[in-house]
Amino acid sequence: MDNHQQPNHELKLPILQDRLRHNFVNLIMKKLRGNRLYRTHTRKKLASRYYASSKALIRQWSKENTETSNFYYDLTDANSEDLISLFSLLLGIEKKQLRKYRQELYEDFILREHVREFLASRKETSDSVVGYGRRYGWYLAVRALKPQTVVETGVSHGVGACLISQALMRNLNEGFPGRYIGIDIDPSSGSLFSGIYARLGQIIYGDSVETLSNLKTRIDIFINDSDHSELYEAREYESIRDLLSEKSLILGDNSHVTSCLSDFAEREKRPYVFFKEQPKSHWYPGAGIGISPTKVPLL
Repeated sequence: MDNHQQPNHELKLPILQDRLRHNFVNLIMKKLRGNRLYRTHTRKKLASRYYASSKALIRQWSKENTETSNFYYDLTDANSEDLISLFSLLLGIEKKQLRKYRQELYEDFILREHVREFLASRKETSDSVVGYGRRYGWYLAVRALKPQTVVETGVSHGVGACLISQALMRNLNEGFPGRYIGIDIDPSSGSLFSGIYARLGQIIYGDSVETLSNLKTRIDIFINDSDHSELYEAREYESIRDLLSEKSLILGDNSHVTSCLSDFAEREKRPYVFFKEQPKSHWYPGAGIGISPTKVPLL
């Protein structure tokens, strides 16, 4: 019998060894998967993969002098496009036009520098990077609707106030006058609301519910961003109910936490939708905008 006719035991042995090794590994893995500690460890490892980038951003953020509330960041590109699509649907404005408004704000380097200088002058925010996040939606609304009166409760530093005022100034240049009314109980708020940005508006210092109850003007756009307690937020919406114009828009900055605006809209038979923001290069998971127009589309 020649070599070609003899059984090749040398080739069969490695195959047998591989099968035994494979069966042994499967047996061990089967036992491990039934072990509670191992199962818990692997599940935590799987879930942690989704937060790896956030953990890295947290480590970086913790070493910097940046804000600890009212965070500044831009939206992801996809999220920004979602915002454009949603506002186009709700307001009845073409996406192309809304993108122009978004771009003019993004390229407004004078406004951006105005905010940056203020943040850099304060030790606690000296490393902060200017980003408008969901406030882009506020700007788009003002530019698209050409309102006569915009009311914002809760001014803080005044970034939103400046964005709104800049939108109103551009509207005025196009022949659509309007004014801004900010309300805040803290007399130190609104530091950024100065110079050209204060030309078309004012900040009233005092309790927002009381101030709103005493307003004698129709409100085209109302932005709730003050005391974020559920009861107080609800009281603000009730305070403006009879002041809202026929084509009004309510924007809630606390709608990721409470259902106050949603509940108010349902009672008043107004449409309601929520926009969830997705911050770019920031650990904060994002807030959003509760949006309630008089009707859809609004224009």
